[in-house]
Amino acid sequence: MRQALEAIGALSDWAMFAASWNDLPLDEYLAESQRCRRRRFAVYAIASGDIVERQPHQPHYQHRNYNVLFGGIERWFSPMAEDVGAGPSMRTILRFCDRLFRSRMPSAGTWHVEVHQFRIDARSGAAGHPTPEGVHRDGVDFVLVLLINRENIVSGTTTVYTAEGHPLGSFTLTDPLDAALVDDNRVAHGVTPVTTLDRSRPGHRDVLVVTFRRRSSRSWHEPTESKQPQSRHETGFTRYDENVLADTL
Repeated sequence: MRQALEAIGALSDWAMFAASWNDLPLDEYLAESQRCRRRRFAVYAIASGDIVERQPHQPHYQHRNYNVLFGGIERWFSPMAEDVGAGPSMRTILRFCDRLFRSRMPSAGTWHVEVHQFRIDARSGAAGHPTPEGVHRDGVDFVLVLLINRENIVSGTTTVYTAEGHPLGSFTLTDPLDAALVDDNRVAHGVTPVTTLDRSRPGHRDVLVVTFRRRSSRSWHEPTESKQPQSRHETGFTRYDENVLADTL
């Protein structure tokens, strides 16, 4: 994935970018006994021609069809730091996604892009849950899940499913810049809990999740129809790691 990103732009601030995951507040929408998730949030508009503009801070909203735990609620999260959101790594990631997703959907026009920094904490006797809502769609057009770091954890396996719930494939993001690219109109996905490898110390899983949705007359609150993959070559997801490019969007 590094090679694919650097073909688009610089990752010169990557060390600072990755270190910013050490400054994520707890997700206080989770029940107090289940607060294993930390996060920050940002919104961008991306028009054709690589025009990237960060938008005023706003809530994250999902329809109940997509999130059984928090659907229908405007959730306000702390904003991504300005220097992180405007830095070379973030801009390169956004431009990479824009070019790839626009090639799949040339009529997209301007994208509504939401960026989530997530840290999932694991402790001895307390697993961390990357997707407490279970297997789900995000209610957007495309999703990037980019691994930033894994520290003292096992599992965190992603499985991608058809709309009917049949598994299409599973994989684990293990190294920084491993990534999954998902066509959210076609498939659902979920991630298994993470547990500590060495129980004497905590662990965590850091990921960047970026969602792209076409701006249109359709209300953001309205659910979209799921489109079934038509063949193995239209699985609806791509996995990038240092050695493998598996399947196609």
